[in-house]
Amino acid sequence: MMTMGWSLVWMLAVSPVRAAPAEVVVKDVGDAALSGGATTIFDITPNAYGRALANLDRARWTPMLAGKAVFMRNWYDQPRGVAGPFSNATGCGSCHFKDGRGRHLRELGDEAPLLMRLSVPSKDSPSGRHEPIYGGQLQDRAIPGVVPEGSVEVRYSDVKGTYADGTPYTLRKPRYHLAKLGYGRLAPKTMLSPRIPSPVFGLGLLEAIPDAAIEALADADDRDGDGISGRPNRVVSARDGKTRLGRYGWKANQPTLEQQVASAFSEDLGLTTALYPQRNCTPKQAPCKARPVEVSGPALPEHQLELTLLYLRLIAPPARRDVTEPTVVKGQALFQQVGCAACHHGEFTTGEVQDLPELSNQRIRPYTDLLLHDMGPELADGRPDGEASGSEWRTPPLWGLGLLETVNRQVRMLHDGRARSFEEAILWHGGEGARARERFKALDAAEREALVAFLRSL
Repeated sequence: MMTMGWSLVWMLAVSPVRAAPAEVVVKDVGDAALSGGATTIFDITPNAYGRALANLDRARWTPMLAGKAVFMRNWYDQPRGVAGPFSNATGCGSCHFKDGRGRHLRELGDEAPLLMRLSVPSKDSPSGRHEPIYGGQLQDRAIPGVVPEGSVEVRYSDVKGTYADGTPYTLRKPRYHLAKLGYGRLAPKTMLSPRIPSPVFGLGLLEAIPDAAIEALADADDRDGDGISGRPNRVVSARDGKTRLGRYGWKANQPTLEQQVASAFSEDLGLTTALYPQRNCTPKQAPCKARPVEVSGPALPEHQLELTLLYLRLIAPPARRDVTEPTVVKGQALFQQVGCAACHHGEFTTGEVQDLPELSNQRIRPYTDLLLHDMGPELADGRPDGEASGSEWRTPPLWGLGLLETVNRQVRMLHDGRARSFEEAILWHGGEGARARERFKALDAAEREALVAFLRSL
């Protein structure tokens, strides 16, 4: 068994989706640095979010690369009839830049725009129904001959405040407007929910967390009186119609990675799959409905969906950095003390994964409980999703957060990207997060900097 220091491990990590030798052991950083257990990769370059599991069996190398090719494909360059009539992007990679978050709005280019989910209240469904004209998501792209559905415009107003020590801060409160609607007005009482793309590394490890481990953290009635009452979202599987625990998406509205990915192909790219065989156009959109179908079967064949899933299951989380630095150690203690860890759960152990044993029995540190929490009116979108209310959100994983600016050249956090810094993200917390927010505001400048240093180490 070989032991290598950081410098050599980093040399192994400079190219995207390259598997480091499975025998590499890094002893000088400690277990705390291993965000994904033995799968963890050591990379601080812009490719840090797109690397294969460190313990990857080399036999999976070729199919993983094939999956990446599907993920990175520009579907508008494909033969006529493959690209859907409506979409929000040209391919998966145009939203998940270098396997991270999409570039935010027009500040960083036209690619990966803010998505806008749509629904209307319904007596038959607590989570509502798709908007009758535009469906469940507004698409701002269309193939030639079809008018795009519309576009999202965002305006910000300043929200000013001060920390307990008198230091001022300014937050940005977004206001959304749908413009250039191509098929008429929205239905009355349409509910809007803005979303930015999430990073796609570590998804296989999140999938491998046993349901029981997630459910054990739930406390819907806040029986322990700590003000935190996380609960799972229960959603219907498109594969078998059964109700399952949701774990993907900003509101945990998808139960499996397969459903999350197939839904994205349908809603974001307009590509049909075996799971979602219908085009993403409504009866009110005649040009879309009339467009001839020039492919037999789903636009995305089953084997290509499977290759994409394999690719996403095999992308590793990056290691933490500076874990023993005094400021980072102090910040981690403060993260616990102010209450952040009550939702951002620090550690899980994955279960047995028969087809991908590399993911099995890994001690991982994603800093999420994958549960829903009421974040109050500060972050509410007012739109239910499954069993999630209009003010509930799934706790987002924090692993890899400190490399966000390195990989995506920007820091945009929370579900709609309004937060431009770690501090702003914390200050937007309300509801169950209000107590932690107020404790953070009560810290002095050095303590706030230490807590942020811990977040940057993730």
